[in-house]
Amino acid sequence: MDIFERLKQAASADWNSYVDHAFVRQMGAGTLAQPAFRKYLVQDYLFLIQFARSWALAAYKSRTLDDIRAAQAGLAAILDETALHVRLCERWGLCADDLAATPEHQATVAYTRFVLDCGAAGDLLDLHVALAPCVIGYAEIGRNLSPDGVEALADHPYREWIAEYAGSGYQGVATAARAHLDALAARTMTEQRFEELVKVFAQASRLEADFWQMGLDAS
Repeated sequence: MDIFERLKQAASADWNSYVDHAFVRQMGAGTLAQPAFRKYLVQDYLFLIQFARSWALAAYKSRTLDDIRAAQAGLAAILDETALHVRLCERWGLCADDLAATPEHQATVAYTRFVLDCGAAGDLLDLHVALAPCVIGYAEIGRNLSPDGVEALADHPYREWIAEYAGSGYQGVATAARAHLDALAARTMTEQRFEELVKVFAQASRLEADFWQMGLDAS
């Protein structure tokens, strides 16, 4: 069992509140109200800007070239991800400048600054554990929402979003992040420290659930 699976099992209630949130279930069913999705997507664009900073911080915290390369890949994936948000929001008449000018919701601030603080105050493992629910969790959600493959979604209203995270590109990002997390844990984790990492992982998962709820509250 890898470190990510151990963290999930140790924080199962918080993890499930995130990956099985009503927002996710409604998205999968195609019944999620568009105002909820729009609120989420705009805030997620702002979220990704701060997450890009987190990956830059990961590069700074790194001591090996492999760790720096992993941070570089994570940052590149985040920047690529913003293209989806801009593309979808343009259908509502919103451009990238409009998104950037939107005030951050308190749920966005709470989550992103928690991750940045974990990285600033802790080491690289702390930071990657705080990042893991988002980076790896979205891949799990994408798979869960497309059990028969993306093509089977046909004209699903949220097909493009689901396809982004269920697709091979993002699944590869998550697989690499999971392997890197395991490598970091093998270097610096003790069983005593694991309990502290569970707290970080659980809190990040709760903040993810709050982020979904922020969108749902707009419907």
